[in-house]
Amino acid sequence: MQSSSPCFNGRTRFLFPLAVIIFFLSSSRSIWAQAGDAERGRKAWRAECRGCHTIEQNYLGPKHRGLIGRRVGKIKGFNFSPALTKSSLVWDADLLEKWIADPEQVVKGQWMGYRVDSARTRADLVAYLATLK
Repeated sequence: MQSSSPCFNGRTRFLFPLAVIIFFLSSSRSIWAQAGDAERGRKAWRAECRGCHTIEQNYLGPKHRGLIGRRVGKIKGFNFSPALTKSSLVWDADLLEKWIADPEQVVKGQWMGYRVDSARTRADLVAYLATLK
C-alpha cells in the first residue's frame, strides 16, 4: 500500500531541493559580490565615492588602495570615528558589500553618511576596490 501524503508528493520532491538551492544562492552575498564588474565599478566609484575618497591618499574618507584585507578603522593618518577605531573587523568582499549597502548596520556610530542602494552597483564597486592592491 502506497502512502499519499500531501506533504511529500512527487512535485514536492522536485520543488523542495530546488527551493533549498535557491535559498543558499540568494543568501550568499559573497557569490554576488564576486559577480561584479570591475570596469563598471571604476565608473561607479567615480560617481559614488570620489567626492570623499581618493585611491592613494586620505581625504574626507580614508584612501581606498589596499582596502581588502585591511583592518577596519586602522589606517595611519586618518581620524576614524571611535566606533570604527574600536572595531576588530577586517575588510573583505562580503563585509564591504554590507558596508556600502548600509554602514550604520555594520558598525553603529560610524561617521560615513552615504550608502548605495543598487545591489549591482555595490557588486561592481566591490569588484573594482578589490583590484586596488
